[in-house]
Amino acid sequence: MTPHTLLDHLDQGRLWPTPSGLSLDDSYAQALAVRQLRIARGEQPRGYKVGFTNRSIWPRYNVFAPIWGSVWDSTLTLCMGEGTVSLAHTCQPRLEPEVVFGLRATPAANATLDDLFEAIDWVAPGFEVVQSHLPDWKFLPADTVADGALHARLLVGRRTPVRDLAGSAWALDTLLAHAQVTLLKDDQAVEEGQGSNVLDGPLRALLHFTQTLRACPGAPDLQAGDVITTGTWTDAWPVAPGEHWSARFTSPLPSLAVSFTA
Repeated sequence: MTPHTLLDHLDQGRLWPTPSGLSLDDSYAQALAVRQLRIARGEQPRGYKVGFTNRSIWPRYNVFAPIWGSVWDSTLTLCMGEGTVSLAHTCQPRLEPEVVFGLRATPAANATLDDLFEAIDWVAPGFEVVQSHLPDWKFLPADTVADGALHARLLVGRRTPVRDLAGSAWALDTLLAHAQVTLLKDDQAVEEGQGSNVLDGPLRALLHFTQTLRACPGAPDLQAGDVITTGTWTDAWPVAPGEHWSARFTSPLPSLAVSFTA
């Protein structure tokens, strides 16, 4: 599949006729080519999504390592605790509760957790809407990368300055790893999860992503202002227009709610 073909399916919300047939390295090269096409037509990259950091769901999707892709001004919505997200032109959308970081600076080379803490501006709860352009969410890892890392939308809730939460990387890592979430559909709990599900904690997921991004040929480095969402604390749940979902996080994260439209 060519970058133009991949972008067309993203735009139209249509299933792929066949799997991509690409290797993992080629999939990242294609995804970066799609990124350039989107920039050329006026979209602005706003950061990144990191996916498949939750080891507990790897066997369900036959994917056994994290992936990453771009987040766009056209897919990102900020809110103060409750937002509305359109599912127009998405393909088999599902919902994931996550932790999102905002950067104030590019992390140092060979960054440690301490370096990441210094580079983070804020922390927030998030809902990522993910999608798959292969039927029934059956794919190979390389397909997910070529498929925009499955990213469709990102809703970011109330943003808290990182130093209002913790005074060190160790303290932030511990807080987020121990935090829990209850995911609810129309006020009915459907699943619970915790921060440690994502590579032992969201800050550690961010560290893994930073290393992986910098090892990818042709990938741009992290920049001040980038938004990074670090992976779902639960399974990904199918969503549809008209539904209302919420995530009740334990301290130190506020709750987040979303209503879906067509």
